[in-house]
Amino acid sequence: MDLSKIETLISPLLEQEGAELVDLEYAREGSQWVLRVYIDKSPRVSLDDCAYFSDRIGSLLDSSKALSASYVLEVSSPGIDRVIKKEKDFQRFSGKAAKIQLKEPLEGRRNFSGIIRGCQEGQVAFECEGKTFSFNISAIEEARLNEAAHLSI
Repeated sequence: MDLSKIETLISPLLEQEGAELVDLEYAREGSQWVLRVYIDKSPRVSLDDCAYFSDRIGSLLDSSKALSASYVLEVSSPGIDRVIKKEKDFQRFSGKAAKIQLKEPLEGRRNFSGIIRGCQEGQVAFECEGKTFSFNISAIEEARLNEAAHLSI
């Protein structure tokens, strides 16, 4: 399943309503397919927002026939361990605690916990254990906010 088609379809709807698409997951769970849509909105995503966007996104997906199999749609906030994927996300969360997992090891390791220090031209500045690293966004397997760590810093 090419999730970029679904992203292209639903992103304009979310943007016109003052929300943004954070992440998509499409997975088989038991006998059914589940499409999870993670959204963000200022100041926060409410339960009413999730219900509203679930109706709107479901109607849009059904009318476009973007998914051929039957599926369960779940719309939710990204939570406190929000995934970070785009350059604008790394810029927005500069100064916040995060965990980054690289696709390939750097200096013998793939996992880093520290503070996002910014992002320019696809390069993420990341402070970890007193040292600043530079990661290309394309080299990152997964990055997530780490609010629990931020509370203890």
